[in-house]
Amino acid sequence: MSALRPRRVLLLFLDGVGIGPEDPEVNPFFRARLPVLENLLSGKLPSLDAPAPMGPGTRAFPMDATLGVEGLPQSGTGQISLLTGENAPRIFGGHFGPWPPVRLRPLLEERNLLRQAQESGARVVFANAYPEGYPGASDSRRVAAPALAARSAGLLTRDHRALARREAVASEIVNDGWRRVLGHFGVPRVSPWEAGQVLGRMAGEADLTFFAHFTTDLAGHRGGMVGGVEALERVDEFLGGVLERLPGDADLLVVSDHGNLEDVRGGHTRNPALGLRVGSGSADDPPDPLDLTEVCRVVARLLGSG
Repeated sequence: MSALRPRRVLLLFLDGVGIGPEDPEVNPFFRARLPVLENLLSGKLPSLDAPAPMGPGTRAFPMDATLGVEGLPQSGTGQISLLTGENAPRIFGGHFGPWPPVRLRPLLEERNLLRQAQESGARVVFANAYPEGYPGASDSRRVAAPALAARSAGLLTRDHRALARREAVASEIVNDGWRRVLGHFGVPRVSPWEAGQVLGRMAGEADLTFFAHFTTDLAGHRGGMVGGVEALERVDEFLGGVLERLPGDADLLVVSDHGNLEDVRGGHTRNPALGLRVGSGSADDPPDPLDLTEVCRVVARLLGSG
C-alpha cells in the first residue's frame, strides 16, 4: 500500500448522536428534513438495519460506544476515549458523565489528539468560542472534554471578539446564546449555514480543525421528537455551509460519543455512535474507526503522522 498523502482534517464532534431504528415514530432522523445529508449519502440515512450508507466521496459508519463496558455510555468517558484513543470507561471502571471524571483529566490533558497533532508539527485550530476567562474556578469541574483538551493545548483562546470577526463558531452553532444570555450584542446573528461557512473557511487555515457541538445531546434529553428534529435540521444546514467552503484538500470527519438523539423513547442508548466521512475516497484511506478509541488513529493517518 502506498503512503497516504497528508490531508487537512476538519473534525466535527456532535454530542449524543447514534444510529437508531428506521422508524419515524422513534427516530428524528426519519422525520427531519435533511437535504444535505441525504444528498451526501445518495438518499439514504444510516439506521440499525443499514448503518453504513455511502454516496460519492461520502460514507456513514457506526462506532461502538460501549467499549466492552456494561451500562449506558456517557459523555465524560466517551469523549475522553474519542480524544485520546484510550478506553476511558474501562480505565475508570465504568461509564461516567456528563463531565470528565477528575481522575482521568491528566490522561485527557496530556494525551489528547490536539496535543498529539501539535507535537507532530501540525497546525491545530480549536474553532469553538468560549467566554473570556472560561472556565474560572467556580466551574472547574463542569467542563466538557473538548474544552479541557483545547486548554491543555493552548487553544482555548477564541471569545466574543473572534465571533464578531467571524473567526470562531459558537458551540450551539448560531450566536443566539451569546447575545441573549451573555449580552454580547456586538456578536452578529448568523444562520447555521453562515456559521458552517465560517468553519469551512477556518479548516483551510490549519492542518487539523476541531469543532464541538453539544445541543444534539441536550435535545435528546429534553427536546422530544420536535426538539430532535430541530437539532438535526440545524446540523444539516450547518453541514451545507461547511461543505460550501471546505477546501478540496480537506477531509470532513463527523463523530459522536454515544447514542441518544436517535431514539426519543428516553435518554442514552447503547446504539452505535454516528460517524460520517466526506473526503477523497482514496484507496489508501485509513479504515473507518470501529469504535471511539480509533478516531485518533484515523486523524493521525489522514494528517500523515500515524
